[in-house]
Amino acid sequence: MPLPRNPARRRIERETTTLALPGGAETQLLRVRDPRARRLRLMVDERGARLTLPRAASERDADAFLDQHRDWLMLQLRDRIHAQAAIVPFGCGHAGPLPLRGGSVGIVWSSGRFARAELIDGNLAIQLPERATDATARRVLHDFYLAQARADVGRWLPGYLPGLPAVPSAIRIRPLASIWGSLAPGNAVSLDLALVLAPPAAFEYVLVHELCHLLQRNHSTKFWREVEARCADWRGHRQWFRDNGALLKSTLRGLLARTGPG
Repeated sequence: MPLPRNPARRRIERETTTLALPGGAETQLLRVRDPRARRLRLMVDERGARLTLPRAASERDADAFLDQHRDWLMLQLRDRIHAQAAIVPFGCGHAGPLPLRGGSVGIVWSSGRFARAELIDGNLAIQLPERATDATARRVLHDFYLAQARADVGRWLPGYLPGLPAVPSAIRIRPLASIWGSLAPGNAVSLDLALVLAPPAAFEYVLVHELCHLLQRNHSTKFWREVEARCADWRGHRQWFRDNGALLKSTLRGLLARTGPG
């Protein structure tokens, strides 16, 4: 007869604390003790700073980990604040430029019967009906970014399939809150739409990362060997996301966010 499960062993505990930063500043830190976590993890996203602790991690371990990464955390929070202050929500007549593939493109507006956007001579040509709202403009921008991301994945994916034990059942691209990609049990790959704003090589690394989980569904040494065989500079790309990821996600969120009527 199987033993009854103990719900307390699987319970996720959350606590918000105040963390002192260099220079006398303070920030709110969400501490999450998750029985499923395998290691200490510190991250910053649109919601703020979050520290995830495995069940076995002690408070001393957590404090030492925070001390080690305090300067990094301050830089991430600074970039997040600057990004939120600098972003102008996207709407009709937006002056541009807009971020794309690690660079930027200008905007050329025009009126027409249908709402659409396409790259023409290095600029984003956006056509909208005369009575289009800002919501329509944001939807067009979202669809443009999605089409560009799908085109990139479609260009890269065939080159990696011969070395894989299975083909992804689906490629889903949408805004993700805190991760860049994932592989579901049914072999569907999810990718963050914000990746289309990153340099193409960094975007491709994330795709490679998720495809390698078809070979190793973990982050073992064997997994990273599979990644390195397909992407020699994966360490550099991973560091790029650690340094710029919060800004990237905030930028996309700011551009596509609804800020008023329409």
